[in-house]
Amino acid sequence: MNATPTEPFLYVNGRYVPQSQATISVFDHVVLYGDGAFETAVAWRGHVFKLDAHLDRLFRSLAALALPAPHTKDELREIMLETVRRNGLQDAYIKVLVTRGSNNTPFLDPTGCEAGCIVFARPYLYMASSDRIANGLRLKTVAVRRPSADVLDPRIKSLNYLNLVLAKIEAHAASVDEALLLDRDGHVCECPGYNVFSLHGDRLRTPRQDILFGITRETVMEMAAEQGLAVEETAIELYDLYTADEVFLCSTAGGILPVREVDGRPIGEGVPGPLFTRMRDGYMQRLAEGVDGTPLYVGAAS
Repeated sequence: MNATPTEPFLYVNGRYVPQSQATISVFDHVVLYGDGAFETAVAWRGHVFKLDAHLDRLFRSLAALALPAPHTKDELREIMLETVRRNGLQDAYIKVLVTRGSNNTPFLDPTGCEAGCIVFARPYLYMASSDRIANGLRLKTVAVRRPSADVLDPRIKSLNYLNLVLAKIEAHAASVDEALLLDRDGHVCECPGYNVFSLHGDRLRTPRQDILFGITRETVMEMAAEQGLAVEETAIELYDLYTADEVFLCSTAGGILPVREVDGRPIGEGVPGPLFTRMRDGYMQRLAEGVDGTPLYVGAAS
């Protein structure tokens, strides 16, 4: 394993450079218009979890955006792994961004743009403190709605996240932990950066519309099936959350997090529940054992 450098290294448009030297054009469409796509992956104990699934989703996003990929999947896989290696990390938060690029004009027309690529890796980042995880998160339904597929399909992991930033601002102003977004018809969608699950008896439910199909969401459904739980992808109302036995969130960057309250209503006993605990422990075990993991270093067990 490489030694940790004094300054983080990034991959930027064909070069590995120290963070202080990482630059892109101010005319890149990602700066002007949020025009691009991204993926976030996690490395744990020297393995990147479900890396191919992340790459597949990135390339689906690029296809939907009519954005030519600047690298093949194999090339991008190696760039991501090498970026982590150059930073001497075993546990890492990894992000890859594909930008539309620049045609040296400030106009919307993307003609002549050449796609760019940025990859960085940081020591693993926890999106919630240990206290918040121990006690459970408080959610608030926000006024900002999740765009529907006929506006900007949420299945595209695009770099236009203003909608989710505004939801975060509203949640912070209300002094709660996370925002809960609905669609235009009032159905539950997701939290900024998280998919949502609710438990009713032995039925685990998760929204099916106007959401990003998360890699960790997929993993939760796999683990639930292994435990004999029925998993339903369905329309979920606020009533369904208010009356659930348990509610929890999941995200690549945050893992699996419990919810204790939605809109001032305690969920279940108002504390993290047993299913959350099993799911969190099962997820962390998969990471620790390298299940579905791509090894970072030569000679690492797969």
